[in-house]
Amino acid sequence: MSRLDKFAALAGNVAGAVASSQTIARALNPENTIDAVVAWVDPERQLKRKGARKALAYYEAAKPSRHRKFRTDSRHPNVQVQQGAAALRTQARHLEQNHDVARGILRTVVNNVIGPKGIGIEPQPRRLDGSIHTEYAAALLDAYRDWQRKPEVSHRHTFAALQRMAANSWIRDGEVFAQQLIGPVPHLLHGTRVPYSLEVFEADMVPLDLNDEARNIRQGIERNAWGRTTGLHVFRNPPGEYFNAALLQNTKRIPAERVLHLAQLDRFGQLRGISEFAAAITRLEDIKDYEESERVAAKIAAMLTAFVRKGTPDMYTPTVNDEGEAVAEERELALEPGTIIDNLGLGEEIGMIDSKRPNPNVVTFRQGQLRAVAAGVGASYSSIARDYNGTYSAQRQEMVEQWVHYATLTDEFVGQFLQPTWENFVRIADVSGVVPTPNDVKPYSADDALFVGQSMPWIDPWKEARAWETLVKAGFASEVEVIRKRGGNPADVLDQIGDWRKKVAERNLTFSSDAATTQPAAKTAAKASTKARAKPNSKHTAKQKAKPKPTPRKKSVAVSA
Repeated sequence: MSRLDKFAALAGNVAGAVASSQTIARALNPENTIDAVVAWVDPERQLKRKGARKALAYYEAAKPSRHRKFRTDSRHPNVQVQQGAAALRTQARHLEQNHDVARGILRTVVNNVIGPKGIGIEPQPRRLDGSIHTEYAAALLDAYRDWQRKPEVSHRHTFAALQRMAANSWIRDGEVFAQQLIGPVPHLLHGTRVPYSLEVFEADMVPLDLNDEARNIRQGIERNAWGRTTGLHVFRNPPGEYFNAALLQNTKRIPAERVLHLAQLDRFGQLRGISEFAAAITRLEDIKDYEESERVAAKIAAMLTAFVRKGTPDMYTPTVNDEGEAVAEERELALEPGTIIDNLGLGEEIGMIDSKRPNPNVVTFRQGQLRAVAAGVGASYSSIARDYNGTYSAQRQEMVEQWVHYATLTDEFVGQFLQPTWENFVRIADVSGVVPTPNDVKPYSADDALFVGQSMPWIDPWKEARAWETLVKAGFASEVEVIRKRGGNPADVLDQIGDWRKKVAERNLTFSSDAATTQPAAKTAAKASTKARAKPNSKHTAKQKAKPKPTPRKKSVAVSA
């Protein structure tokens, strides 16, 4: 065989190998020719290349890139909270004190979650047959109303005000604590008949840096092996009021069953709360700085500033001193209303500085930023920006979607703060003898209650009222549900209506709101209308009577011849 024949045979073998490698590569779904060659030479290495490529391309967002920042912090939430919670808390408090928008956001959220009278409570204790024990419920409600006047140790706040302040600290700082003081306590005077008081304190009182692995203490919170809180270690004195290092290190342990911890938690295993403003602080700071810069620019623009523009150099004759050196000429131009300037030199003219302020795009930019802030803190844009432009449908859609967030916060506040308070109140009222539990109360139902949060306001009261009236008449809703949606107590509403009806009847008055008094008049009007339709028209009847009767025709008779 000649060399040419050997070369041709070798080329045929290579071509066959390449073809086979391409077949393998197509089976492995390669991306280029290199994969085909590697698959033919070393199939195992090609499989590894294939797996590595899949791992890199599984999530595009997981691949580092120079076009965007890549975060790799995967530490435990307690580590992240310990490093940032105190700083975020300080920034949020600074914004509340110095930024009108931030203060308005807090007020909006708190007022919609708690309301002017606080979250209402309706006792629902059950009898053995399942019905509500109305007498016991009324006694509990009477004692609770008395306790609401002075529920905390300083006797300075009503329970509604205490709820609003606790919710304000909860949203701003991320958490708030309350110690429950029961029965006789040295130097403490309970403000009401029920010996039960609350001592509310902010997050600073529980040190974030108090950690002791031997006693399983993390960030001032002591836990058991299962992670359940068994106690809290609290400063004896407020850390921001005293500067004695010895006092700041002096803490006391409070059992967990005596402490209410209202916290904003984002992840499982997280012990301490984080501020609701955490994701929006940077944007709020930018809005504050930008608005301040625009205000300063507009203020400067409002100050009239003029200058003298010189002509060409050949028109300018410099002033020289005795030594022949050019010196600056001192000129003063007095500007007053109606001033006539007639001492300008050749080629000179008066110019005004225009800073293009106020900026007409400030409002649009601010609206866009506030919409992003509203999404971050969970408040409605219209409420925090005071921008109520829009159609009825748009405003109602925003309110409906936003109210779910307010209702969620209300549920968290009730579960972590209000419901434990009510349960302890009922138990202490029973033990102290103020409101003993009757024997016919169903076991474990003495502290059953309905917690009534704020109702969604009506944008168009007439449309809303007609809609609820239609639902009630059709049987799809009850009067009790409507009253609760309005934020009222059905029992109180019935008592008020009954008392009012008695007073109205005593004075022989009639109002359209009382269907019982307006129904006879409606029936009389209906009967009169029916008679009017049935009675013939008098004029038509008279015409019929006056019309003469037709004369009967005579029959013709045929006579044959």
